Amino acid sequence: MYAIVNIAGKQFKVAQDQHVYAPKMDVEAGASVEFDQVLLAEADGTVSVGAPLVAGAKVSGKVLEHVKGDKVIVFKKKRRKGYKKKNGHRQDFTKVLIENISL
Repeated sequence: MYAIVNIAGKQFKVAQDQHVYAPKMDVEAGASVEFDQVLLAEADGTVSVGAPLVAGAKVSGKVLEHVKGDKVIVFKKKRRKGYKKKNGHRQDFTKVLIENISL
């Protein structure tokens, strides 16, 4: 059983007991969350596709922690001009454990 869920504007294929790194949410660690924007759901070989959402389908999960992603280095240079700019960025994520998919 799996589902494709819209979490904070991004689509994730989730299954039960799976960890998902979603964009940072304003929820404290240990809290329960529910996602009701289910775009597609599969159970026992039958696939139900929403138009645009599957009616009555929900995915519930638990926020485990807030983490930062890997560092991305942004380096800009213009040759023969003496221009160099180095910058780094680390994206914030929320680690969510998918507990249940209900159709």
